[in-house]
Amino acid sequence: MTSGTEPQPPRPMRADARRNYVRLLAEARAGFAEHGTDASLEDVARRAGVGIGTLYRHFPNRHALMNAVFQEALASLLEQSRELASAEQPCAALVEWLRAIITHAGEYRGLAQALMSASHDTSSALSRCSVPMREAGGKLLVRAREAGHVRPGVSIDDLLQLTNAIALAAEQTPDDPDLADRLLTLTLTGLKPR
Repeated sequence: MTSGTEPQPPRPMRADARRNYVRLLAEARAGFAEHGTDASLEDVARRAGVGIGTLYRHFPNRHALMNAVFQEALASLLEQSRELASAEQPCAALVEWLRAIITHAGEYRGLAQALMSASHDTSSALSRCSVPMREAGGKLLVRAREAGHVRPGVSIDDLLQLTNAIALAAEQTPDDPDLADRLLTLTLTGLKPR
């Protein structure tokens, strides 16, 4: 998921603070990949070579740390939505993007649940992920709807909740690697106009 570029801290900081920030992000990414998004923040701080107070100075809570860790994946999903916005088949473009969201949410155990719970909580740092995702997905959905492939009552919020629910179901059933795709396909059959 990394491209060699680290998300930038929100404001200028001393060189040692910047190094701590980057190390914390790297260790959080590794900890989330290994233990899920409920990985011990104390372990993340220890592995980064800093105290827990330093972690909390940079990231006041778990969601703030998760938001920072997932910015690169968010940027990738937003870029993909821009590329798909002019696709010849708008419904296929929407489906491809939804599938990419499910894949991303499945990369870290607990991410789908966290995204679902934070989707309408504007006080959560994770809402900084969901707002641009809703906007990007909304554009793809409008194109698919205008092409007659999606019925009028379907909202992007519905689709994002469904993708997170599918990712969560797949996370709970790791011995069935095709479950997410089957569930998405089943969901999409309900999108067609009647």
